[in-house]
Amino acid sequence: MAILPIVMHPNTILEKECERVLHFDKKLKKLLDNMYDSMVAADGVGLAAPQIGVDLQVAVVDIGDDNGTIELINPEIVETKGEDTDVEGCLSFPGLYGEVSRPSYVKVKTQDRKGRMLMIEAEGFMARAIQHEIDHLHGILFTTKVIRYIEEVEVEGDESE
Repeated sequence: MAILPIVMHPNTILEKECERVLHFDKKLKKLLDNMYDSMVAADGVGLAAPQIGVDLQVAVVDIGDDNGTIELINPEIVETKGEDTDVEGCLSFPGLYGEVSRPSYVKVKTQDRKGRMLMIEAEGFMARAIQHEIDHLHGILFTTKVIRYIEEVEVEGDESE
């Protein structure tokens, strides 16, 4: 598969509402596969389509746990609970990190690569990563939610998108 370049801020695609996926075809499958390879190559745990210049509600998340890769197509958050504040980064903002408060639990209605509806529930770091990627699909950047910026040296050992 192809390793695609990551779009950097201030590219305007990062701040726009993405189009819903209407066609569940080979082109979508290729996009998802390329996004996964690009995310891994960039050492990320999540990647949204606008981060590779594609105006579609598509994201992939893989935090390296037993859940494997989660593909989000036209995702909608239907429930959240709790609150957790932790450090986030973003592949579109290299070297920039900040504390962000998000719900610690999320339930998401989404579609798979064949268009089938499914529900995903996540807690902790996985919930954070999923919410970060869904934000990208609506043009919301983590920098708008930062409580306090963190120096890169303070982040050692933490995960970032």
